[in-house]
Amino acid sequence: MKRTTSRKAARRQALYLLYQWDLTGQELASLYEGEPDEFARSLAGAVSQRAEALDVRITAASPDWPADRLGTLERNILRIGVYELEEETVPREVAINEAVVLAKRYASEDAARLVNGVLGRIARDEEAA
Repeated sequence: MKRTTSRKAARRQALYLLYQWDLTGQELASLYEGEPDEFARSLAGAVSQRAEALDVRITAASPDWPADRLGTLERNILRIGVYELEEETVPREVAINEAVVLAKRYASEDAARLVNGVLGRIARDEEAA
């Protein structure tokens, strides 16, 4: 029986897959050593398929830091966060917090503040719509 990975760990796996995909352009399936969690594979696949649309949302919410100007890591953390906000698979606060935690752990405090600000703006815009 396969052990289930926590959602937090699965998001880290998805981030790893997306980071490698964004850098190399290779298929997601070829980028993970071993067998990624089903949630991680599903999340990374959905985000990669909608990357262009997610980047448009990121750029609209952060014109000073458009998606194509962000680092690969920060861009993919934001893509995951925006995707989870749009799909409403978790509460907004959880989507934002999980993305901020990823940014703090794998990028920097500045990146975490950027992620928090961009996702907060997108969440407020969605609430107002």
